[in-house]
Amino acid sequence: MTATLIQSPLHELHTQHGGQMVDFAGWEMPLRYGSIIDEHNAVRTRGGVFDVSHMGRVAIKGRHARRLLEIACSRKIYDMEEGQCRYSLMCNERGGVKDDVLVYRHDSDDFLVVVNASNRVKILEHLAALVAERDLTCAIDDQTLSTAMIAVQGPKVMDFISGFSSEIPALKRYRFTTKNLMVMKVLVSRTGYTGENGVEAILPAKAVGMAMKLILKDVDLDAADAPVKLAGLGARDSLRLEAGMPLYGHELGEDINALASGLGFAISLDKMDDDRGEAFVGMEALRATRDAGGPERVLVGLKLEGKRVARGGAVVQASGADVGEVTSGCLSPTLGYPIAMAYVDRAQCEIGNGLVVSTGRAEIKSEVVAMPFYKAPKA
Repeated sequence: MTATLIQSPLHELHTQHGGQMVDFAGWEMPLRYGSIIDEHNAVRTRGGVFDVSHMGRVAIKGRHARRLLEIACSRKIYDMEEGQCRYSLMCNERGGVKDDVLVYRHDSDDFLVVVNASNRVKILEHLAALVAERDLTCAIDDQTLSTAMIAVQGPKVMDFISGFSSEIPALKRYRFTTKNLMVMKVLVSRTGYTGENGVEAILPAKAVGMAMKLILKDVDLDAADAPVKLAGLGARDSLRLEAGMPLYGHELGEDINALASGLGFAISLDKMDDDRGEAFVGMEALRATRDAGGPERVLVGLKLEGKRVARGGAVVQASGADVGEVTSGCLSPTLGYPIAMAYVDRAQCEIGNGLVVSTGRAEIKSEVVAMPFYKAPKA
């Protein structure tokens, strides 16, 4: 029997605009509305609107809310300010990645955590287990189905938003504010998953349809020159890949050492150096990896010759020997050539190193390059 997919609160908007709906982690979400490349380019040049309601939203409140997150998250939580967001990993005891998350701090005992759709149930169970094991006092509230989440991304997005808010464009990166929009509260953060300027907003599921009508009332979403365009999962993936952002299940996973991912900024192995800190799950294993010289394989960016794309699972070779594996790849719409992320032996990770990607049908010359592949010009 086929399981019933969860529909986003914006499902009607997607179908009205011809969204090609697909199963994504148990949700029925739009892959695209027309051309993925057109949607990608719209985000790079103007702006795009993404429905990301499939992402999990978990409120954590109570006396030990911060302590729970110190234990669960690889990043320091105690020095976060109110109104600040922080990207972090949640690891298992072996140092593998359970999920990558975004933590929002409302107050010292009031937090929101955004998790990946495919990991929502797992993370809820993980947090509940930590509460029981450590005898913590806090409440974990899964607000995913009662809320919606949208992302508005692109170089012209702040100009668009300034038409109805002066406060939001003034937000610093990884900061958020809560606004009253008519009868609803909307949390807006200066965050995103495209490498572009933009915001993400969380609001009540029952009111998101009305809110979108208000925000987009003067916008013809189907017009070629629209200031913002609806964009689906396809464009979101190619945009994040150009921006060198990892995707759980590809660059991140339970069996992938967190230190191999290039996300050292999100791993605070010195958390115990402050009396407010607390060892996080997996920290001992990651310290051992560091002390042993680092992981055997590390994540690198590859620029491929020609136009052939390397997909996840393709073998990376050096001098005929297997030295790694591609995790994600695409023909970059912005750069005009194929790019990929791959885990390769540490000895092969130097920038400029020549490697070969074997797809099974072809062998493609490639070069190790710095990530991100694309960096948006400063405003």
